[in-house]
Amino acid sequence: MAIWIVGRGIVGRRIERMLVGVDVRFHDPRLEPTPLVDPGDVAVLAHPVEHAPLAQAFALRGASVVTIGDSLDDTRELMALDRDFTSADSTLVIGAALTPGLSGLLARYLSFDMITVDEIHVAVHGTAGPSCAREHHRSLSAHAVSWRDGGWRYSIGGGGRELCWFPEPVGARDCYHAEIASPFLLHQSFPEVQRIDARRSARRVDRFTARLPMMRPPHREGRVGALRVEVRGAAAGGERVTRVLGVAELVGTSSAAIAAVFAAAVAAGELPTGAVVTSDADLDTLGLLGRVEAAGVRLQEFTGEPQSI
Repeated sequence: MAIWIVGRGIVGRRIERMLVGVDVRFHDPRLEPTPLVDPGDVAVLAHPVEHAPLAQAFALRGASVVTIGDSLDDTRELMALDRDFTSADSTLVIGAALTPGLSGLLARYLSFDMITVDEIHVAVHGTAGPSCAREHHRSLSAHAVSWRDGGWRYSIGGGGRELCWFPEPVGARDCYHAEIASPFLLHQSFPEVQRIDARRSARRVDRFTARLPMMRPPHREGRVGALRVEVRGAAAGGERVTRVLGVAELVGTSSAAIAAVFAAAVAAGELPTGAVVTSDADLDTLGLLGRVEAAGVRLQEFTGEPQSI
């Protein structure tokens, strides 16, 4: 059994380093359109283009797939492949990066102490490599999707400013609506939640130039990024509670850790067949989060209490 990595950018190369003791191979769809995989192999799609067509090609050969993209249209097409992977007795993990991915695990973990969950709010700061930076730029000019009171709402990217507090050293950042697949995937796992949305941090110049070509080439890798997940609901005693968890890490490193953890779980046969979302209730959320932390991603919880220095 081999684990194939598609894409040799920052995330792809770091996934390779994190998968210790397994047969790791690289697949370049430009050179080999048809994947040379065996049934039971696992493919991690870390390349910048749409993942759905290649994921289907892997399913036809009996391989499982882990994706790290956050394009909304591509995510919807991936969800439609559930039957293909179920028929092939293989697994498709959709959105195993910082967000979607870790955001789903954290949302499920935060819901454990609540009898009802009413709202889930996700915010993300920073990018990994050049492809991620281009997606960040594009998402601020696309239509953002959020779930509110039983229906989908579409907002213009770059609007809806909200000051979000991330773990240090990132701190407070202005965040805006953007095309992120997290609300769509979270709704699959939390259909009863009334409000689900996601925002992305941006500077004023980012918002004004989002509908134009990028003014300069994207950086090789961004600085420390961050994720914030806030869940609101009711505790067992009926009182209203709000819990917040986040991380502040290099986006490429944390995304690679999430993808590597899920790839290893798929290879070990620990996940169900068909389409899998990281926030699904039937996953071993605590076990997966433990592996993510063991990979070097430090989780931080907002308690509202001052910390001694």
